[in-house]
Amino acid sequence: MPELPEVEVVRRGLERWVAQRTVSDTEVLHPRAVRRHVAGADDFAHRLKGHRIGTPSRRGKYLWLPLEETHQAVLAHLGMSGQLLVQQHEFPDEKHLRIRVRFADTLGTELRFVDQRTFGGLSLHDTTPDGLPDVIAHIARDPLDPLFDDELFHQALRRKRTTIKRALLDQSLISGVGNIYADEALWRARVHYERPTATFTRPRTAELLGHARDVMTAALDVGGTSFDSLYVNVNGESGYFDRSLDAYGREGLPCRRCGTPMKRQAWMNRSSYFCPKCQKPPRG
Repeated sequence: MPELPEVEVVRRGLERWVAQRTVSDTEVLHPRAVRRHVAGADDFAHRLKGHRIGTPSRRGKYLWLPLEETHQAVLAHLGMSGQLLVQQHEFPDEKHLRIRVRFADTLGTELRFVDQRTFGGLSLHDTTPDGLPDVIAHIARDPLDPLFDDELFHQALRRKRTTIKRALLDQSLISGVGNIYADEALWRARVHYERPTATFTRPRTAELLGHARDVMTAALDVGGTSFDSLYVNVNGESGYFDRSLDAYGREGLPCRRCGTPMKRQAWMNRSSYFCPKCQKPPRG
């Protein structure tokens, strides 16, 4: 599933190609793609018509398109395979095209939502006074957000009484960090994924946040991480950070720091990748 860098790459593409354009028509080709819009496909299409798209926004892994002069926004759930593509009108339809949005201008491009597995979708929601779709108002700020409060995060981390990777994936504590970048940040910080959060000092929390920011910024600079063709930017291009991963997906390969073979451990229906020497498990 796309994490913060991948979603931010898509957001930037939408800001360039979709912002300030007025919707002329919306075509829902698969009802499952708007299942989170409880009023249905026809209502979704009707409510978008004639509205101008504002600056696309993001919090963590959540992306939305505000509708100007309203208190509503289109929330995009990319899921496992969702793609928001800007395509020329005449370009052939993708096999898994689910939603098409046309615009009232002469630029010759349209916005397409493509989703092979149909886990994702688009939905229209009311927004809070600070502009968030109301259904994600509980989501914490992400570490690349200028308003992210490191001290409040440290205090919440200590109160949570859990293990560090669970905390990093808890979207009510910190958003945008998924399985890949959690493993990468923990490797850089030399911290085992099962370390109790109660043991974190302020300097240790600050160090881990710094590594999380560094790794996600580096991923953002090269378009994010793509392991297959399912994650692409709005122009259909893949990211290249998979070539720079230090932990995730490197089972059996030598640790780039000490040479010890990397390990993979089953964890919460996922996998955790770590160096058994650099990231020693907590005692007990």
